[in-house]
Amino acid sequence: MPVWLREYSWRQTGSAVYLSLPLRGLRVTPANIFCTDQYLKVSIPPFLFEAILYAPIDDTNSTAKIGNGIIFFTLYKKEVAMWESLTLANANKEKLQSLRENAVLKAHEKAKEETEAKKVTKQEHKKYALEATMKLEEAERKRIEDLKEKERQKVTKELELWRKQQKDAEKQKRIQKEGELHEKVEQLKENKKEKINKTSIPDEGTSKTRLKATKGHGSYGMFSENLKEEQLPAPRSAATIKINFTSRVFPTALRESRIAEEEEWLRKQAEARRTISADLSELEDLKEDEKNPDWLKDKGNKMFATGNYLAAVNAYNLAVRLNNKLPLLYLNRAACHLKLRNLHKAIEDSSKALELLTPLVPDNENARVKAYVRRGTAFCQLELYTEGLQDYEAALKIDPKNRTIEKDAEKIRHLIQGTTQDS
Repeated sequence: MPVWLREYSWRQTGSAVYLSLPLRGLRVTPANIFCTDQYLKVSIPPFLFEAILYAPIDDTNSTAKIGNGIIFFTLYKKEVAMWESLTLANANKEKLQSLRENAVLKAHEKAKEETEAKKVTKQEHKKYALEATMKLEEAERKRIEDLKEKERQKVTKELELWRKQQKDAEKQKRIQKEGELHEKVEQLKENKKEKINKTSIPDEGTSKTRLKATKGHGSYGMFSENLKEEQLPAPRSAATIKINFTSRVFPTALRESRIAEEEEWLRKQAEARRTISADLSELEDLKEDEKNPDWLKDKGNKMFATGNYLAAVNAYNLAVRLNNKLPLLYLNRAACHLKLRNLHKAIEDSSKALELLTPLVPDNENARVKAYVRRGTAFCQLELYTEGLQDYEAALKIDPKNRTIEKDAEKIRHLIQGTTQDS
């Protein structure tokens, strides 16, 4: 049974209420204080202070200072007025219970909204970082393309100049060859005329000599001397021609590929690799088996069995970063948080496990029962018995033959009834 704290002092102004709650010899943390716009609760087991405020306050700007065995609250009123008392007077138990439950629901909704807002902000930051990275990459790609274009233009100009020089050299050689050929033709004509003149009036001796000469191997015709004067071109020299092919990531030939689609695919792959390396850059020193979520889960289970809950939480944290779609990782981490009294984290992990345990099939009934029981246990340890009872009843719907869960649910009902009677 809780021990109610009755000693307190308060004073007020038109816009604020100042409440002093003495807690000598007790260790108080912000987790022990729960405050909404019309409900204030300080729970330090077995001591309890609870107040349904006379009028709504601004719980966002209100503060609580802890020190020297005293909690000093500064509660700012939503409307400027003087209160007749600190708490709401002449209120029956049903109304007080209703106000208490509404306060808890509002706190849950507010926490959920803050979580969603943080998630949206984080997504916006990631989106901004991605857009900035894409802009930088686009600028770098454009700079590289400009450099390539300048280099291509430079090479094109040099190639055109070389071709022009080659054409001029070939033209010069052709003109020179034509001149040499013309000279040879003229010389042949002159030699022919001289021979005709010599053979036009032959004498007897010369004719015999010529006839004899034609019978031997040393005979020659009219153009024999011209043939001797002609020189054949030298044979072409042998050489090796090297061919370099452009390197490609894809196995298809360039003429059969779609360059735009390939570049888009490569860009997306590079972005994915950069994202993974940025998120898991600190995992580079780990071994390959240590980067396996299943191996890390088994490691965390062994640590939990030996009572080393902090080490087990670290193993589950790393496994979740590698694969955040395994519900058993969140379920096991919730059990560690319960042992370490991290009750809010246990509730978050159990809720995440229930989200991932879909669809509702017989194979995951055991895991869903564990998730409801662990979340309900965390709620009860936070003295939120109504929420805890709801989770235990949800577990009983899945496994109605579980006597242990049924006994625990009955105990919670008795606690709720006792708290209602005391209030």
